[in-house]
Amino acid sequence: MKKLPLNPFICQGYESPKYFCDRDKETKLMISTLYNGRNITLISPRRLGKTGLIWNTFHQIQSENKDAICIYIDIFPTKNQNELVNMLGSAVFNAAISKGKVFGRKIIDVLGALRPVVGIDSLTGMPNVTVNIDPAQSEMSIKSIFNHLNRIEKEVFIAIDEFQQITNYPETGTEAMLRSHIQFLHNIHFIFSGSKQHLMSEMFMSPQRPFYQSTDIMNLLPLNENVYYEFANGFFKDNGGVLNEEVFHELYNTFDGYTWYIQSILNRLYENYRKVESIEQLRGTILFVTESKSPQYESLTQLITENQFALLKAIAKEGIVTEPTGKDFLKKYRLSSASSIKTALESLSDKELIYRQSNGYIVYDRFLGIWLSRL
Repeated sequence: MKKLPLNPFICQGYESPKYFCDRDKETKLMISTLYNGRNITLISPRRLGKTGLIWNTFHQIQSENKDAICIYIDIFPTKNQNELVNMLGSAVFNAAISKGKVFGRKIIDVLGALRPVVGIDSLTGMPNVTVNIDPAQSEMSIKSIFNHLNRIEKEVFIAIDEFQQITNYPETGTEAMLRSHIQFLHNIHFIFSGSKQHLMSEMFMSPQRPFYQSTDIMNLLPLNENVYYEFANGFFKDNGGVLNEEVFHELYNTFDGYTWYIQSILNRLYENYRKVESIEQLRGTILFVTESKSPQYESLTQLITENQFALLKAIAKEGIVTEPTGKDFLKKYRLSSASSIKTALESLSDKELIYRQSNGYIVYDRFLGIWLSRL
């Protein structure tokens, strides 16, 4: 019997629908889209819950279809096409093994050319497969993986997270290569998700790109505040306590509804208080979590220029900046010329330290923004 989590506010991974707030409409829409033969692109900033939504979708699919194979890979760490193929190949083998020895052996037999190495995961003690494909064979290997999966008598669902990473690969034509194979797969359904909205939008909405209009698009929005409050307060009630609604409202607005930050604070509040009834409890917890990250933030500031740091701190203090090169903003925070600030802005955006929303620029890491605003 699986052990229940001590703290119901999950900050890493996915536990079960019980610990996953709402997203019922989004989950149903994703399942319906995939079952009806259309792939889907999920776009949202980081920390808003897109990975949790993918796992919740997979959980529902496998609850209805025990034979379905669900594969998730996050390709953000990959640097080239070969690393992508190795990651996908390893994920396919491990997903197959999870379905049982017979099916796992079948996959290993048909994809034996990928040279799978079977070992034991040192943390879980479970069998683990890795592949190491010759870079010269990467395109042929990915075609082989897709073709073999497409021929098995099971529905396959593949989620590729941070999909925009392929635009950074040194190889030319990775997008076109993937699209050329994917368009002929009838039993494999894809979720492409990414956090860089401009890149993802260009990949799937520009007529010049291979994936143009090849998927349905879903832009993820923050959870409804009232629904989220009822979800959170329910766990406090189950523990004989309460979460004050005004306190939750302050928490929700502090982080603009971004799920991961709210979960992180709720996790600490649940750990330390049975009853959360004052704003002071909330603010003290946010301050504690923020200050615990000081060493990593201090190290981060050593990796950027003075101009970049001055701009980053000014955006943090302002909260959101519509015109970062405007005269009033430059004068208020004694920043350098508009041209040098424009250069710093581009660099901070590339480093994902700031993020451009529809209404202006913000510091991407909300805890970093709080830390900087207090300097």
